[in-house]
Amino acid sequence: MPVQVGDVAPDFTLTSQTGASVSLKDFRGNKAVVLYFYPKDDTPGCTAEACAFRDSYTIFQETGAEVIGVSADSPQDHQNFINKYNLPFTLLSDKGNKVRQLYGVPATLWILPGRVTYVIDKDGVVRHIFDSMLDFKAHVDEALKTLRSLPTP
Repeated sequence: MPVQVGDVAPDFTLTSQTGASVSLKDFRGNKAVVLYFYPKDDTPGCTAEACAFRDSYTIFQETGAEVIGVSADSPQDHQNFINKYNLPFTLLSDKGNKVRQLYGVPATLWILPGRVTYVIDKDGVVRHIFDSMLDFKAHVDEALKTLRSLPTP
């Protein structure tokens, strides 16, 4: 069953662009997380989305959130993508799409990995889910709107 708003976000550990292991639980109690799943590095839509997150990254930090992108690309592909577009956030390699399946991220046209963003509060609860293959900037706008609506400690 796909992850729903109000669920505790399933924990996972994946490899980042630097080869480091990153676990969702590492952020619990410290920061909200904007976890966005996207199809593939360095493709037009995914580049537009990543650059939109990049351009608003300081605003995400000001709201106390970390942005994390997830796709099946290799850590080296992620590092190349980060270098090419000066992305300031972590990209995780979900080889085999196990975490994508854990979250229930749907495929588009049954073949393309979907584009879904989850806003997870600092207690690990999913507060918002946004699913759109084509409205790249809306992923950023929806995430920021949700983060701004969360109670501040």
